[in-house]
Amino acid sequence: MKKFLVLLAVLSAALIFSSCATTSVQRVSTDTVTDLSGRWNDTDAQLVAEQMVKEALEFPWLNKFLKAQGRNPRIIVGTISNKTDEHIDTDVFRKSIERELIKSGTVDFVASKDDRSEVRDEREDQQEYSSDDTAKKFKAEAAADYMLKGEVTSVVDQIEGKKAVFYQVDLNLIDLQSNQIVWPGEKQIKKIIERPGVGF
Repeated sequence: MKKFLVLLAVLSAALIFSSCATTSVQRVSTDTVTDLSGRWNDTDAQLVAEQMVKEALEFPWLNKFLKAQGRNPRIIVGTISNKTDEHIDTDVFRKSIERELIKSGTVDFVASKDDRSEVRDEREDQQEYSSDDTAKKFKAEAAADYMLKGEVTSVVDQIEGKKAVFYQVDLNLIDLQSNQIVWPGEKQIKKIIERPGVGF
């Protein structure tokens, strides 16, 4: 009985303590830099995408293509691999790159492999259920001229209470006809995270 009363007292105290704790939520602008843990985050993805796309579009390949073909090049974003020791949602990074490419107005963008598959299913459905004058034709897709793909890697150095994380993003723009790399991009981020008195 005594053990039961002690357990009951402990549970009651825990319940009272948890009910006193409050959750605070603050809405902020989506472009607010929020580096809470020091890990790769949405701000890193957006900044790296902006800077790397800008650099890619300033490289000679673009002017050469425009002069030779007389139209905007079509680009597709392929796989971006996460080779760090932390979870990075590379889809967020890939979408940031896609958005920056489209915003530039200097290239045309081709849908991803998964998106194309869904669109093809819709096109096939149209052949049966849509009118002849509105159904979209097969084999009329615009093929990509270039593929952008790459990886995110990191190096971590730490001592108790302090950690340095070095991120490197490598992207290659590849000519799909010749397999030539027309732009090798590289962007680095270094973060120092300090937690005095706390180990990582």
